[in-house]
Amino acid sequence: MSNKIRLIALFILTSTSIIAQNARLAGSVLDARRKPVTGVNVRLLELKKGKLSDEAGQFSIPSLPSGTYTLQASYVGYKTLQQSVTLEEGKTLNLALELLETATDLKEIVVMGHVSQNEKPVSIGKLPIRPMDLPQSVMTLDRTLLETQQVRSMSDVLMNTNGVYIMGTTGGYQEEISARGFSMGSSNTFKNGMRYANGMMSELSGIEKVEILKGSAAILYGNVAAGGVLNLVTKKPKFNFGGEISLRSGSWGLIKPSIDLYGGLSSKVAVRLNATHEQANSFREGVRSERFYVNPSLLFKLSDKTELVVEGDYLEDKRTPDFGAGIINYKIVDVPRERFLGVAWSYMNQNQSSITTSLTHRLTDQWTIKLMAGIRNNGFDLFSNARPNAGSFVSEDGRWIRNLQKANARENYGIAQVDLAGTLHTGVIKHQLLVGADSDYFNTVTQAFNQFVRYDTINILGPNPVAKRVDQPAMTPFTTTTAPINRAGIYVQDLVHVSEKMKLLVGLRYSYQQTTSELYTYSTSKTTVSTNFDGAFSPRFGLVFQPTKSHAIFASYANSFALNSGVDINNNALPPSLIDQYELGIKNELFKGMLSANVTAYRILNNNLAQNSLINATTYSYVKELVGAVQSEGLEIDLSTKPVAGISFTGGYSYNETKYVKSNTYIEGSLLRYNPNHTANIGISFRHNGWQAGLTSVYIGERFAGRSTRVAVANDAYRLIELPAYTQVDFSLSYRIKHFIVRSKVANLGDVLSYNVHDDNSVNPITPRNYSLSLTFAF
Repeated sequence: MSNKIRLIALFILTSTSIIAQNARLAGSVLDARRKPVTGVNVRLLELKKGKLSDEAGQFSIPSLPSGTYTLQASYVGYKTLQQSVTLEEGKTLNLALELLETATDLKEIVVMGHVSQNEKPVSIGKLPIRPMDLPQSVMTLDRTLLETQQVRSMSDVLMNTNGVYIMGTTGGYQEEISARGFSMGSSNTFKNGMRYANGMMSELSGIEKVEILKGSAAILYGNVAAGGVLNLVTKKPKFNFGGEISLRSGSWGLIKPSIDLYGGLSSKVAVRLNATHEQANSFREGVRSERFYVNPSLLFKLSDKTELVVEGDYLEDKRTPDFGAGIINYKIVDVPRERFLGVAWSYMNQNQSSITTSLTHRLTDQWTIKLMAGIRNNGFDLFSNARPNAGSFVSEDGRWIRNLQKANARENYGIAQVDLAGTLHTGVIKHQLLVGADSDYFNTVTQAFNQFVRYDTINILGPNPVAKRVDQPAMTPFTTTTAPINRAGIYVQDLVHVSEKMKLLVGLRYSYQQTTSELYTYSTSKTTVSTNFDGAFSPRFGLVFQPTKSHAIFASYANSFALNSGVDINNNALPPSLIDQYELGIKNELFKGMLSANVTAYRILNNNLAQNSLINATTYSYVKELVGAVQSEGLEIDLSTKPVAGISFTGGYSYNETKYVKSNTYIEGSLLRYNPNHTANIGISFRHNGWQAGLTSVYIGERFAGRSTRVAVANDAYRLIELPAYTQVDFSLSYRIKHFIVRSKVANLGDVLSYNVHDDNSVNPITPRNYSLSLTFAF
């Protein structure tokens, strides 16, 4: 691999050595459906130089002197844009100009990265609807922000959001995301619109932007949790040649070379390749990680109206599982932050590969059809000590009998989806219509092993807690579970422009799912098979009132469903739980669009939560009844500005309370675990003459882990663990001179200590203060 990287670097250095040192302006003009716009006049007013965008929407103005100029983009029937741009000697400034639909049906050209939050349509929404017209909270974290912050993990990304946060990092090999009090599993996380398995650490080097659609998305994607959905959008091929090569190093031996290459193979075919290899130790002694990622993609312009994107994605991750120190008497154990208490030879190996194709065809100027299909294969292989307090509690004097655990799983996933979107008029009323259907399948095979009991004994409080035993014993298989899931859905959604000031969003989805479980037990050589069939309707209603073009008030209702495992007392499969979601908010574009200020209030209510059945005093965990209720209520405030004198600001605050309002098992009114009542974030970035700096801060309020107290169990020993609030601050700085960029970052500037806790058996301290430095050659 290293020889290939050296050859690529030599080729690039040779090719770029002949580039003139004059500046160059290039880019593309696309409409809201990501289609090229021809004939847009792109000019630099002070230099009186310009070019028209070609049939591919591309433009290029070479041989320009460095300096700051006024960019003007104009075309008959569209609002003229004027935007300040800075050109540097020997550098090509690439711009992506997007054509957005306004409330008055005119078109507006804006520079991506300088568009307010209320004007960035999200592809995860499937319709090019401005967030200002959408009765729902939307957030887009674009490439500029991700580069300024120098993100490396999903934890870094979510420092820029409120109401969406990391709820746990079980074993240190995953980042569990939660939104509005509900866990966002793999059904709620997407990459380019296709679900990806989020049980492993995400790789962000190939990501162009991150989209978050808070609240209900069941009408678009079926069986998703109530809190929202998250979509990673990868970097796409470009017809102009360019890219960058970088090397990042940092604390605890971090080494991460990366490449990003793109260009046109012909006038109809473009290609892009992102790849990286990362290896590092950890602030936890004996913990290591290594990963490899590659993301090739091809863009085919089959005709003026048809475009095909084919993309591969492969991630391999190997690391030492680390379940922390555990809990003694439901209190965090005071041990050195760097102390690792796992077995030295333990491992967690994960991989995920996928291929997606997306075909977009413009039927007319108003109608577009999009077909997406993809397959994914992912799996893990875990062999380590069992988690503290999982089968063997840590005693008060610190003694812990370590057991061993082993498991592996493989999942195959596939999806086919078709969406027809466009506009039509019934009299004077305009409709933005979406009609679609999807079908996907999962087939998961999980192998569990008999637990290896009493591997050894250590004292977690002692000066040298790790025992001498280092052998890796054999473990025998216990069960193999095969769980194929097939589901399909059809949906229709219509944004009705009742008037210039009033919009109505209505929609309905029907989902059908077949779930089968085949459990093979090795000790008895028997297979148990069960099959469930579930179907549910998911309606959606929303009303938007816009007294002016800069203000919008909205209210919405949506219904989603959650599938339930287990059976009732008559051994029948449980029906799905139906969840009602209400949202009310206001969106504002203040000071001529320089400041976006949004406020959202919501209530999410599951009135038929599945809980263990108490009829006839049964204690079997798989016998359940729909007798519980959970309520999530909250308020969110989001602020963001466009750049002013090179300075940008983002900030937000969220209050959330997720609690049991009815339960036969837990205390009514008690809070659900892992969810902070308060979260807040502030981000400030600065750009000027090649310099770029960013300060990002996140506040995570008090939250609970441990075990919720059970009212149905006499003298219940379960207790909650209160985790204190903390504030983390990161600082980044970079400087660009010609083709070279030097980036540096200090994370957790205040070296604060806090924990991510799963139940009472995986306690992972957050990373202490750490540093990174990278050098990039861009061309």
